[in-house]
Amino acid sequence: MPIATHASPHVVEEEIKRSRFITYVAHTPSIASAKAFVEHIKHIHSDARHNCWAFNAGAPNSTMLLGCSDDGEPSGTAGRPMLAQLCGSDVGEITAVCARYFGGTKLGTGGLVKAYGGGVKLALSKLETKVKIPMTAVSFECSYQDQNIVDALLNETEHEKLNTTFNSTIIMDTHIESASVAQILDQIKNATQGRVMGKVKD
Repeated sequence: MPIATHASPHVVEEEIKRSRFITYVAHTPSIASAKAFVEHIKHIHSDARHNCWAFNAGAPNSTMLLGCSDDGEPSGTAGRPMLAQLCGSDVGEITAVCARYFGGTKLGTGGLVKAYGGGVKLALSKLETKVKIPMTAVSFECSYQDQNIVDALLNETEHEKLNTTFNSTIIMDTHIESASVAQILDQIKNATQGRVMGKVKD
């Protein structure tokens, strides 16, 4: 899943018929972080006429974690065009906020849609992204004689070791690529003849 490279926002500014549109986009991995980012930009631009926003806090094609606001602009002219750009970008976990400083000339509904949607489109075109691989927390308890088998099979898939505890047995806490969890659990179970059973954590 492509996401923004880091949480620091990317900013673009346009002047349209003397109104200033300052658009911020940033990586926000949850609804809470998306709302916090919106409030942060609204605080920075507390003197703006409008601070319109949109977010998709999930995967690029998800429709479960969305939100938007026109913040006083005519209904449907700001938040929805901004959200449409986010949802069509193939980038997930992202929020856009656009501060508008009114320049005295009304743009009409079509002009507003173009301005707000266009600002997000421009910001996204300059945004650096990276691929986020969904991971699942899995714990393994094994004997010392089975450690090499478990390690070897884990090394065949995308994973991250979080913590390893050595006592009478070895407990490995890991993150494993979600798409590979079922396969790796079966492989380890079979290779150790059922001695090692991975436990998926909530």
